[in-house]
Amino acid sequence: MNADEEEPLRQSLEELQRLGARPAAAIVSRRLRGQGIRSVPRGPRRSTQLNQARVTTRELDVLKLLAEGLQNATIGERLFLSRRTVDHHVAALLRKLEARTRGEAVANARRLELI
Repeated sequence: MNADEEEPLRQSLEELQRLGARPAAAIVSRRLRGQGIRSVPRGPRRSTQLNQARVTTRELDVLKLLAEGLQNATIGERLFLSRRTVDHHVAALLRKLEARTRGEAVANARRLELI
């Protein structure tokens, strides 16, 4: 498989996983693996699927520290993550919790009983 064929399949897989279309996602995953692609994402873990906002376990860790008012650098130190990784987690949390600010994300998470 060349890169021109691989990218549309990866995008399809991501969208199918986002929609929760597990049987169709499994077909696309098998096709990618059958073509020798090794780094095929397996989709969200069960713990991520169980919460309404689909926040990952690691994102929850970051969210709890956001709720304490910590900055990204301090969160990174506490969780042994780079600041850039924390930045990515915070951006994902803002998107998933439909928030424009960190405070709004924390408030939405409390409303959803995530923290």
